[in-house]
Amino acid sequence: MMFSPKGVIVPVITPFTEDGAINFSVYRKIINHLLDNGVHGIFPLGTTGEFYAVSDEEARELLLVTVEEVNGKVPVYAGCNHITTRGVIRFGKLCESIKGIDAISVLTPMFISQTQDELYEHYRSIAESVDYPIVMYNNKPKTNVAIEPKTVEKLADIPNIVGIKDSTGDFTNTLEYIRLTRDKKDFHVLLGRDTLIYAGLCHGASGAIASCANVAPRLVANIYNKYMAGDRAGSQEAQMALNPLRIACNMGTFPAVIKEGLVQEGFDVGKCLPPISELNTQQKQALNDILKAMELIG
Repeated sequence: MMFSPKGVIVPVITPFTEDGAINFSVYRKIINHLLDNGVHGIFPLGTTGEFYAVSDEEARELLLVTVEEVNGKVPVYAGCNHITTRGVIRFGKLCESIKGIDAISVLTPMFISQTQDELYEHYRSIAESVDYPIVMYNNKPKTNVAIEPKTVEKLADIPNIVGIKDSTGDFTNTLEYIRLTRDKKDFHVLLGRDTLIYAGLCHGASGAIASCANVAPRLVANIYNKYMAGDRAGSQEAQMALNPLRIACNMGTFPAVIKEGLVQEGFDVGKCLPPISELNTQQKQALNDILKAMELIG
């Protein structure tokens, strides 16, 4: 498939009201804020978007609203995750009913500990069944499952598997993905650890799916934009400015820090759904200090 995942793609948070319903009016504001600040892709229903917390009906409405607000300005990547292969395919068919989704992201199955052969068959079956470019999603810290580099090398030969997001934080793993697929011109490696975006670009990654871009979209976009313009020093400086925010995400259960950051910026995104708790008073103040130092709030 002629589709190139690249740039800074934002796994958008899902705002909730106090009673746990999706707050679509705030969601529209967030989408437009991100677009106004130069991001290169919008990605609803990722882990940052608490995909596990919404029903198929809510997910479908969220995707419809996303496509409407983005209006073709940048690609839309839909999170398409389930513990079973048939569950991913079923949700992929739901996505196919919505015009305007450009690609899907597929996380490794959770809880069950698959072999590499089983992972290969999982992604191969999805690719054969769903008519979308597919970005695989490796997040071993959350799923305890890893797509090993040799498996990625094999999967990269499937035409509509166009890339992988690596959220392990293991840069050796990322480099192996790049090394083993660099001769496959239609396959792309994306960073999923926001502190490593600049390093990834230097070694051949095509961009990042960056949760912190919810809070600092212009800054994260600048890491990519400045690098592509040949301003490596400016790109690295933007990376260094971003790192305190990403490191602060360790204060709470993900994505509590991302949501609190948006709240402090004036967006009424609400809280994460239980069992995730909001930050305590001390943590909120620490985040406030970081956002002030980054000049994201006054």
